[in-house]
Amino acid sequence: MEITAAEALIQCLEKEEVKIIFGCPGGAILPVYDALYGSSIKHVLVRHEQGAAHAADGYARVTGKVGVCIATSGPGATNLVTGIANAYMDSVPMVVITGQVATTQVGTDAFQEVDITGITIPVTKHNYLVKDPRQLPMIVKKAFHIASTGRPGPVLIDLPRDIASRKIKFKYPKNFALPGYKPTYKGHPSMVQQAARVIMKSERPVIYAGGGVRISGASQELLKLAETISAPVTHTLMGLGCFPGDHPLFLGMLGLHGTRYANLAVTGCDCLIAVGARFDDRVVSKISGFAPTARVIHIDIDPAEIGKNVRTHLPIVGDVKTVLEALLPLLDKKDNAAWFERIEQLKLENPLVYKQERQDVLKPQFVIEKLNQYKPCDAIVVTDVGQHQMWAAQYMRFKEPRCFLSSGGLGAMGFCLPAAVGAGLGAPGRTVILVAGDGGFQMTIQELATAAEQNLPLKIFIINNRKLGMVRQLQEYYHDKRYIAVDFRFNLDFAALGRMYGMEGYTVETPEQLMELLPGILASPVPVMVNCIVSGDENVLPMVLAGTNIDEAVDK
Repeated sequence: MEITAAEALIQCLEKEEVKIIFGCPGGAILPVYDALYGSSIKHVLVRHEQGAAHAADGYARVTGKVGVCIATSGPGATNLVTGIANAYMDSVPMVVITGQVATTQVGTDAFQEVDITGITIPVTKHNYLVKDPRQLPMIVKKAFHIASTGRPGPVLIDLPRDIASRKIKFKYPKNFALPGYKPTYKGHPSMVQQAARVIMKSERPVIYAGGGVRISGASQELLKLAETISAPVTHTLMGLGCFPGDHPLFLGMLGLHGTRYANLAVTGCDCLIAVGARFDDRVVSKISGFAPTARVIHIDIDPAEIGKNVRTHLPIVGDVKTVLEALLPLLDKKDNAAWFERIEQLKLENPLVYKQERQDVLKPQFVIEKLNQYKPCDAIVVTDVGQHQMWAAQYMRFKEPRCFLSSGGLGAMGFCLPAAVGAGLGAPGRTVILVAGDGGFQMTIQELATAAEQNLPLKIFIINNRKLGMVRQLQEYYHDKRYIAVDFRFNLDFAALGRMYGMEGYTVETPEQLMELLPGILASPVPVMVNCIVSGDENVLPMVLAGTNIDEAVDK
C-alpha cells in the first residue's frame, strides 16, 4: 500500500513518539496538515511562527525530548529563524519542518519562496531539502538522531509541496549510517586520570557548571563531585538548577551580573573544573584576567568549544555524565577546609543585596525574591530577556534541573511567553511562572491566545518599568546617560489585558500589595496576570564593565 510522503512524515513522527507539534498552517505545508488530520499527534496552533519555535524549545527544555515545530514556506519559514537560532545557541534538540514551493518552482522567485535551508545553515546542526519522497523516512530518522545526540540542536527539514503529495511505499528505517558524525561520549582515560591527579593536588578548586550538565542528566554526579572534593559550584545562566541552590557549596551565577563571591572565587582558585560550559563572553569579560592562577580542566562533548576562548590545560571531550562517572572513582574525599572557610568569608563580605529606601515603592528585586520564597518546589520559572532575567538568575534558587528556562546565548526578547506555553504542555500539573519585562513581553504577546486555548494556568509577572531597562542601563554606563529609544510613552494595562484573555488580572505598586496577593496567586488553579509597577531607574548589580576582570565588578 502506498501513501503520500506527507502521510509518511506524520507516521515517522509517530514512530519517534512525538506527542505535540507547534505550528501555523499555510499553502505550501497544507499536504502535511491534511495528513495530521486524525493522527495521534496534538497540534497546537500558535499566533506567530516565532511562537511555534519558542514553544517547541520550551517543551524540549522541560521534557528532555525533541521539540517539533512546523510552518509554511516563505514568511512562515523565516518567522521561525529567531527561535531556531535560539535553540542552536542554547543546545536545544528540535526538529523544524517547513513547507516549500514545488520543485518545479524552486529558484524562480515563486510566491512565498525563500531558500530556508540556505538561510538556516549557520543556526542549525544540519538541514535537509527533500528532493526524493522515498528518502523522507530516512531523513526524518537522521534528523531526530542528529538533533538529540552529541551536543543537541535544531535540524530543519524543508519539504516541497509536490514532493509531499507524491506516493511512496512507506517503511520506517531502523538502521542508518551517518559518515563523519560520531559524537564522543567517553572521555580519554589518560586525560581523566590526569584530571583526577590535578584535582586531588588542588587546594582551591572551583566547579564551573553549564547547560551541558542539564542536557546530559549529570546533576547527581555534579553534586557528588562537589561534595567529594569540597569544591564550591558556580553556574552559567543555562546551568542554574543543576546544583541545589540551598547547598552550602552553591555560589550562584558568575560573570557579567554574577555574584561577587562567585567571581572572586573563580579569580582566586587554583583548579577550575569546567563542566558542560563554554566560557562565553557573558562569563569571561577579559580573557587574560580570568582564573589567572588556575589549572583549567574543561569537560565538554563539543570539541570545538574546548580552548576556543580560554586556554585549557586538561581537555576532556565527552558526555558530562559519562566523564564524571569515570572521574569520581578516581577521587578521594578531601575537605579543603581553609578554602571552604575563605568561600564563606567571601559570601559574608559580598552579599547579594539591594536597597529598599521606601516601604511604599516596589523594587523588582523584591518581586523576584518573594516569588522565590513562595513558589512551589517543582515550579517551572520562565524568563524573558533583560534586567528581570538577571535578577531572576541572582535571586531565585532551584533544587532540580529543567526548572529554569531562559534565552541564554541569543538573548531573544519575546522568548518567555511561547516557551512557557511549551513548558506548560510538556509538564502538565506543574506551576509555570513567567517573569517578563514589559518590553520583551509585548514582542510575542499574541501567544496569550494560544495559552488561553490550551487552558494553561500560567502565572505571569510583568516587571513593568515602562522602559527597555537593560538598554537604558547600558546607555547609562557606556553612553554618558544619553538615553534614546528606551522609554515607553504608551504602555499597556497588562492586568486589564489579562482579563481580556480570561485571566485574573492585578496591578501591584507596593510591597504590601504584592504580599497580600502572592500566596493566593501561586496557589490559584486559574491563569493570572500581575502587572508589577517598579522603578525605571533600577540597575542590575553587580556589573562587570567591558574590558575589566570579573573580580572588578561595580556595584553602583
